Amino acid sequence: MRKYWVRGIAAVCCIVMLLGNMAFAEDEAASKTADLTLQTPSAVLMEASTGEVIFEKGADDKRALASVTKVMTLLLIFDALEDGRIQLTDEVTTSAHAKSMGGSQVFLEEGEKQSVETLIKCIVIASGNDAAVAMAEYIGGSEEAFVEMMNGRAKALGMANTHFVDCCGLTDSSDHYSTARDIALMTRELITKYPQIYDYAQIWMEDITHVTAKGSTTFTLSNTNKLLRQFDGCTGLKTGSTSTAKYCLSATASRNGIDMIAVLLASPDSKTRFAEAAAMLNYGFARCSLYRDDNPPVPENIIVNKGKSEQARLAVSGSFSYVSMGGEDLSQIERIVKVDEQINAPAEKGTKVGEITYNIGGKTIGSVEVVLDETVERAGFLDHLKKAGEAWGQCL
Repeated sequence: MRKYWVRGIAAVCCIVMLLGNMAFAEDEAASKTADLTLQTPSAVLMEASTGEVIFEKGADDKRALASVTKVMTLLLIFDALEDGRIQLTDEVTTSAHAKSMGGSQVFLEEGEKQSVETLIKCIVIASGNDAAVAMAEYIGGSEEAFVEMMNGRAKALGMANTHFVDCCGLTDSSDHYSTARDIALMTRELITKYPQIYDYAQIWMEDITHVTAKGSTTFTLSNTNKLLRQFDGCTGLKTGSTSTAKYCLSATASRNGIDMIAVLLASPDSKTRFAEAAAMLNYGFARCSLYRDDNPPVPENIIVNKGKSEQARLAVSGSFSYVSMGGEDLSQIERIVKVDEQINAPAEKGTKVGEITYNIGGKTIGSVEVVLDETVERAGFLDHLKKAGEAWGQCL
């Protein structure tokens, strides 16, 4: 009888724990949708350095995204620049296909040549569809091939609910879609990996020159992102609108060292799009405080057994960031460094040999790895002989 009684108590405890976990999950979800009412049906507010979602509404609903598509196009352009496949000074020739784009455009003529940097400005500032297609063809060989690259990059970023069919978002195809969460992910990748995007995204107006067989003319690029003039701390990034997508935006802003991303899809009008983006960003900056540790302390070296060298350099795998929304005293964060006393050769650069754990109020909030900063080779016979000779020489 006692056995069944104990089992019954255990079962009740399990149920209580399960209900407690469910309640916690519901409270956590509710905290990301409370205190902020939007007309826009799909939205996400994300802190950029950590990827922490501060607010969400319809975050995983698949929707058309109009020219916000160009965030991925820009990401691939900067990937190509980073890899050395293209240069900012390269001249790109406009094709008949690129010229034929409607919607937002900078009126490139067939055969017209513009530098990669000029076309980046045309895409970021004026949302030029013709410029986006010209760059897609230059990098991918064709827009279709470039779109395959876009989908591959999206998959690698974990954008599970995204599919592209063009590089500019002009299409009305139902196969061209994304979500507010996925757009926040690709925006985060762009601004954290290539912060130089801000050099272009914050330009309000700039002239470019068209040189064609008809002569030379000047065209003024005007930024479509009105938040640059309306919101304190706005740093970019990309607007979009079509009759299908309605009004879309991926906005970035920075205050007091905190970077925010606000994504809105299918806002009913442009005014609502910008007003609700500002409300989301203000909400995030008011609620959040950020802890960053860019240079965590680690021992300089670790002892190496059976290696060509007796010691190896150490490094940290990256910086650490933590976003608090609960009013915690971030000065109370503790760092606990644990590193192996020694390692055996051989070992590759990047091998984990320890960890730095961050705690606050007895709760672990994250960690970073301590790794080898160089490859350690195993000592051979000649290495051992050399060491023995050196030791013998010291004894004489």
